[in-house]
Amino acid sequence: MSDADIDRALGFILTERHARGRFVRLGPVLDTILSAHGYPPAIEKLLIEALTITALLGAMLKDAGGQLTMQAQTQGGPVSLLVCDYRGGELRGYVKHDVDLLAELGPDPTLFGLFGKGYLAITFDQAVSGERYQGIVPLEGESLAQAVETYFSQSEQIPSLVRVGVKGRVAGGLLVQHLAEGEDGRERLHTRLDHPEWEHVAILSHSIRPDELTDGTLALETLVWRLYHDEGEVRVLGGASLSRGCRCDPDHIRDVIFRFPEDERAAMADEAGIVSVECEFCARTFPISLG
Repeated sequence: MSDADIDRALGFILTERHARGRFVRLGPVLDTILSAHGYPPAIEKLLIEALTITALLGAMLKDAGGQLTMQAQTQGGPVSLLVCDYRGGELRGYVKHDVDLLAELGPDPTLFGLFGKGYLAITFDQAVSGERYQGIVPLEGESLAQAVETYFSQSEQIPSLVRVGVKGRVAGGLLVQHLAEGEDGRERLHTRLDHPEWEHVAILSHSIRPDELTDGTLALETLVWRLYHDEGEVRVLGGASLSRGCRCDPDHIRDVIFRFPEDERAAMADEAGIVSVECEFCARTFPISLG
């Protein structure tokens, strides 16, 4: 274990409480993503929370080639679009926002102030089966973490708890869920949001402090032990490293452009015959020559 347990995810199962969860902690990954954009502090903090949650959700994918996408799209606030995705341990994300509208909100805007009325969509794409599942819920609550809890409650009928801590460009997160009856040998009857097992796990999980989530000197395994060491069998799953991954590729972009009819390609180009394609995720512009 290195001195800094960071840019990593760790899963665990509380077998006697029929609950599962995962911790993540991000640092250099966030710095790499954010350094490409120069966002105002409020937008930077929002994207940090979103990327942390995306890492938590992406770690749920059983298909190594699958992708998790979280998108918040709204009307009425300075943030018009937030997109993050996870694939194979790689994270990326960006935010579209109106600088002037954001300035009117002050230094610490609320979630509603940033987005106005909108929705949160979470999409799971399975590479092996080709299946796609998407759930959409209203974007409500005091934070993105609360909005994701609502998503699981309404769309998945799974009691869930999400906690995120942010300190500068370091963030940590915890996601804990009660297994639906029928999983791991349980008889499937119904999902109970007030199940006594879940109430107990939720109380323990609520006790995690933001500074524990962001402290890179605390191993994620240590956080599991601190919260759940009295819960009988605690199964710690293999950890996974996390990295920044943008999949923009000049050759792929050129191939896409040349699929358009010649007259449409010409309309895209400037006087020098160059088509400039911008990747929103990494804030890079790719000049593609039509010559």
